[in-house]
Amino acid sequence: MKTYAGARTIDGIKVTVDGRPLDEGYDIQRFTTMGFEWTYEGGEPRQLALALLADHLGNDERALALSEPFMKLVVADLDNDWLLNSSDIDAALERMSEPDS
Repeated sequence: MKTYAGARTIDGIKVTVDGRPLDEGYDIQRFTTMGFEWTYEGGEPRQLALALLADHLGNDERALALSEPFMKLVVADLDNDWLLNSSDIDAALERMSEPDS
């Protein structure tokens, strides 16, 4: 199980997967030139959503297709410092696939 972490440090934004820097996913789609962000909806949070999903799913096309709804459901609501694991991402993807009540 992978662990993803984000932190706002004195040196700026830091996002890791299992302690290593998370690839931005610019080779899949570039939503911003400003890197990752979270706590709101926009290009930088969508870039983070794409990167998280691409790493987690191992499927760039599916990650791209799910990046906007995942950004809205998960990334926009993350705290300043956060941890997500593979199970958290799977649970969010399951919620996204449920029909609206």
